[in-house]
Amino acid sequence: MAIRQVSIWLLLLGLLSAGIVSPAAAEIPDYGYNYSYWREAEPAPYPYLAERQIYGSALGIGDFNDPQDVFVSSSGHIYIADTNNNRIVRLNESGELEGVISSFDNAGKNDMFNKPSGIFVDRNGDLFVADTQNGRIVQLTGDGRLIKVFGAPVSSFIPKGFQYFPLKVSVDKTKRLYVVAQGAYEGIMEFDAQGNFRGYVGTNKVRFSPADLFWKRISTKEQAGQMQLFLPVEFANMDLDERGFIYAVSSEVNASRPIKRINPGGEDVLRREGYFDPVGDISAIQVDGNEQQAVQNAGSSTFVDVIADESGMYSGLDSRRNRIFTYNRDGNLLYQFGGVGMNANSFQKPTGIAMLGDRMAVLEGGMNRLIIFAPTRYGMLIRDGVKAHYNGKVDQAADNWEAVLKLNANFDIAYIGIGKALLKKGDNKLAMEYFENGNNRKYYSEALKRYRSEYMWNHFGIIMTVIIAVAAALVAARIYWVRRKPAVHFVDTGILKSPFRTMIRPFSGFWELKYENKGRIGIAVFILLLLVITMILKRQYSGFIVNFNKLDELNSINELKFIVFPFLLFCISNWSLTTLMDGEGKFKDIVMAAGYAMLPLVIIFLPQILLSNFITIDESPFYYLLDSIAYLWFIWLLFIGTMTVHQYSIGKTLLTLALTALVMAFLVFLGLLCFSLLQQMITFVKALYREIIVRL
Repeated sequence: MAIRQVSIWLLLLGLLSAGIVSPAAAEIPDYGYNYSYWREAEPAPYPYLAERQIYGSALGIGDFNDPQDVFVSSSGHIYIADTNNNRIVRLNESGELEGVISSFDNAGKNDMFNKPSGIFVDRNGDLFVADTQNGRIVQLTGDGRLIKVFGAPVSSFIPKGFQYFPLKVSVDKTKRLYVVAQGAYEGIMEFDAQGNFRGYVGTNKVRFSPADLFWKRISTKEQAGQMQLFLPVEFANMDLDERGFIYAVSSEVNASRPIKRINPGGEDVLRREGYFDPVGDISAIQVDGNEQQAVQNAGSSTFVDVIADESGMYSGLDSRRNRIFTYNRDGNLLYQFGGVGMNANSFQKPTGIAMLGDRMAVLEGGMNRLIIFAPTRYGMLIRDGVKAHYNGKVDQAADNWEAVLKLNANFDIAYIGIGKALLKKGDNKLAMEYFENGNNRKYYSEALKRYRSEYMWNHFGIIMTVIIAVAAALVAARIYWVRRKPAVHFVDTGILKSPFRTMIRPFSGFWELKYENKGRIGIAVFILLLLVITMILKRQYSGFIVNFNKLDELNSINELKFIVFPFLLFCISNWSLTTLMDGEGKFKDIVMAAGYAMLPLVIIFLPQILLSNFITIDESPFYYLLDSIAYLWFIWLLFIGTMTVHQYSIGKTLLTLALTALVMAFLVFLGLLCFSLLQQMITFVKALYREIIVRL
């Protein structure tokens, strides 16, 4: 009996440590995930867990029936649009029933809702109900007395034959009404306080493929009439933030910008400064190891609701994978939670979300329930960090981010937050390390600029002394070498100077390479190897500002594929082609010409690697300019070398190089085809062998 009691106490302790305050969350997910800079889903602790599930039957009012909207008022009351029951349910902050509105007095008559799909409560406690099937917005007092009915809009801007079915409603501080209506492709409908239609806000752009446009242009009127119309995507839901901006979502599949923040002028001003735009899932996620489910859910998220949170945060409800994604004001993904399932921490058909302080209320139309989620310690630390940073308390935010990193070392935003605190304190060097760990080049550049200025100021004397000493040593070495003039040369300096002469004076240099025997295969191969080493160093040790490689996945063998293999393929293709086009160059001439042409890549890339570690984002164009100069110089030398060794005209050289590229592509295709056939033969032999073994 004692063992059983100990087990129960241990179980309760485990639940409390995970942030559970109710038996509703008995099935705790193993982990959530967050996306890294490399667009990879990495495990992360769950930020929210279910605190309580609320069913209509438990409230004594009968089961909810496909509820479509939930709203939390400024006083903390929870309102539910119980759509198919034609009623509005009111709960207190603890989830206890306070009242039900299913009818109201309208000019002496008992009036009722017909499939209400949206609910909004203003600061005065007045209710605005999107009475969908009745085609109206109903304004009621908190106790259910009718104030005003806003009917269908009347305007020349309304398309002919438009049927008004309001789905969602929001009201700003000036009593203007914003309505998301079914089939309102022109945007969100705006009404003044008297109910007069003022126009549309935030129209989505029309999306179509060029192929669809082409076929529609060449089709007859009858065929074009049967084609799908090019219409904007209608909005699915919206929410007003504290400044009166409209957060809106459209239910378009694979939308490039599914979440928008619309200002009073109708422009989308949502900040998208994260690694990727706020689009929910950016890749197909395998859920609970169910491969079939992962295939069915492939594609981007489809949002059905959005909620404005405090300190610039906002959350979107994804109906494709039944997940909630929360972002900060810059568009960085903070966390996600939810999933497909029937337990307390997952959903079947989520239809609405609302913030209840730091908690979140999620309306579940599939299982007719309201779930109250409470933040775990991990989620609360993130929220506190965002709030502190938003309010300018960077030191307090840094403490929160330090605690977050102890729970999730892969959380890039925490590194950025700590880096900002260090930057404010003037610890620029350490700030650079944190910004690099957080893959944020914008703030890394700012920290680098400050650190560079600080270092130059503190070490100016030493730097100038070193520069003068190096310059003096070079001049002295030059004078000594000129005066020495050794009579015996153990190495033919003309041959060693030939690559540099070819780089500066390509016409005479390539002529000497072929016809004066100053070229060497060994030097060409040596330049090739130098380029391989240089590219390895460039990929590995270029400065963070310009280095977008994932360093732990770099493989030096790849340089053989990307440099040595194309080099050999070019030489073989060019030789096999020019033998048929009266080219005078031998295979070794082609190898030397191609090898010598690569010298500018080595000469420019080596100092460029060093330079890249000291430049900021504003100076990075100079880095890419050096890249362009190096590659153009290489192409120019390759062109001159090919023309000289084969004694071609300019036109014939251009034709030869173009045909060489085609031959290279053909050889690659032929090699892949042979490899595929060989692989199929090996598979067939293995299958035949297994069949024989089984039969024996």
